[in-house]
This record gives sequence, C-alpha cells and structure tokens, in this order.
Amino acid sequence: MTQHHSDVDAADELKNKYQQIRTEIGKVIIGQEEVIKFVMISIFSNGHCLLVGVPGLAKTLLVQTVAQVLDLDFKRIQFTPDLMPSDIIGAEILGEDRNFKFIPGPVFSNIILADEINRTPPKTQAALLEAMQEKAVTAAGVTHKLAQPFFVLATQNPIEQEGTYPLPEAQLDRFMFNVALTYPTFKEELQVVKNTTSTAHVNVNKQLNAEQIIYFQKLIRNIPVADNVFEYAVKLVSKTRPDSEFAPASIKRLLNWGAGPRASQFLILGAKCHAVLNGKYSPDIEDVQAVAKPILSHRIVRSYHAEAEGLSASDIIEQLF
Repeated sequence: MTQHHSDVDAADELKNKYQQIRTEIGKVIIGQEEVIKFVMISIFSNGHCLLVGVPGLAKTLLVQTVAQVLDLDFKRIQFTPDLMPSDIIGAEILGEDRNFKFIPGPVFSNIILADEINRTPPKTQAALLEAMQEKAVTAAGVTHKLAQPFFVLATQNPIEQEGTYPLPEAQLDRFMFNVALTYPTFKEELQVVKNTTSTAHVNVNKQLNAEQIIYFQKLIRNIPVADNVFEYAVKLVSKTRPDSEFAPASIKRLLNWGAGPRASQFLILGAKCHAVLNGKYSPDIEDVQAVAKPILSHRIVRSYHAEAEGLSASDIIEQLF
C-alpha cells in the first residue's frame, strides 16, 4: 500500500481510483450511473445500501462486479420465508472430538448481497441487522468479529407485497442509502442485450484491496467540514420533523414522522465522500444536497395528504432545499 505524504495526495488518489473503478464496472454494467455512485460512496463511508427495484435490473451482477473490482470476498444470501438466523451467521456443531465448534455462515464475508430482504421473517432480518450494526455476531454466547471492510447491500422488490415482511423503521435506519433502480433507457437496454446474448467475455481488473479501502474509509473521516455545512445538514434533517422549530408549515402537513440524528451523520459522511470523489478537499452545501435524497427518503413517513397528492419522498425532500 503506497504511503501518502498528505491527506491531499490520498484524496487525489481516491478520486483517480474512483474513475478507474467506474470504468471497470462500466465494462459489465451499462448505465446505472447514480446507483454505482451511491454504492461506492456507501462503501467508502463505511455504510450499507438498500437497493429497491424490479427483478432483472442487474442488482446481483452489479454487486458481484463491485466485489471483483475491489478484490473483496462476496456472498449472496437469498432471503426466503424459511431462512433461519443460523443460516446467516453460522451455527455451533458437535465436532468429532466431542467439542462444539462454530461453523461461520455466509455473513463472514466482505460484501454481502441480501437478496429480497423483505421476504424473510423479522427474527432472521434482525440477525443480519445486528451484524451490520455491531460488525460482529454472537453465537452461543461467544462474539465473533466480522471481516473488514464489511458492507451489506440489500435488495427489495417493490411490486409484490404479499407474503413479505417490510423492514421496520428502526432497521431501515441502519442503511445509509435507499437507492431506487430504474429501467434502462432504450439505448442502454440495446447495449445490454447486445452484450449479453453473444459469447463475448469481459475481464474486469482489480483496482483496490481490503487494506486500501479501510485506509480510504479513515481518510473520509479526516476530511474537514466547515461549520456552515454541518449546520445546513442538521437543519435539513430537522426540517423533516413535523414538531421541529425549523419545519416549514407544508412539512407539518405532508409528513407524519421525520429523520433521526443518524441521517445528519450520514449526510456529513456522504457529503465528505462525494466532495473527494469530485476533486474537492472539503464538502459544501451542494455535496450535502447531492446525497440527501437517498439518505432521507427511507427515514421520513409521508402523511395521508402527501399520498393523496401523489407526492413522493423525493418530491418532499426537494421542497426542503
């Protein structure tokens, strides 16, 4: 790992590496620029990401490709109604020597794809969410540390709600970003179909490794932030709370519930990372706004009025700017 003379050199290197990572991912994933950006910001900010989109939008392929480019271990867990917590974290089994030993589950990996996380009962969801929060799991009273970096990308299919267990607000709050995947444009889809219906094989080059990612995660925390940016982020989150002194009258009508302090923390971390990836050494208000929608959209609860008027969470956040 190259030692940098200063944080400025390191920030420049992260920006260059990010451009190379985008190029490599772009060999496999056509379009989805915004999604890739937020996934990378959440990795460098040491957060987790929730992707919401219909099946067939290359969510799994995206995560696999990211893991390849970052040279990280990757496991995919398909969430089903009969999945047990031990299927995720592992279990104690009786060995040949008559002693119990712990067999680690798929959560012991750097990148976890939790596919259709809302298809499994709350008890199993909670097992993964404990791992996300504590970066460790407890089995039979013993705590096992997870590999670092550790990053969970969970997916939800927004169409079928029958037989699903929606994530409670407290658990949604563990995700830094909630990113909506959209259908590709006509040109993008044409390219996807051409690329995936032939025998051509794409090789993706590794750009970073675990040690470098941990280094850059620390760098992001070191980025200085001006007081007016801190105040803007905290005020923006306060505005989402109907009983706050900062909430405009329209918000009191459109929202039942606002975002908690974790949103303010993620806004600052996300803004720091967004600034560095765009060649700046300190975030400004534009950087906070650039990451605000996917950070706030799953932390606010719309009122009956907002739903009746067809206002999405994004529309309401837009009003707060």
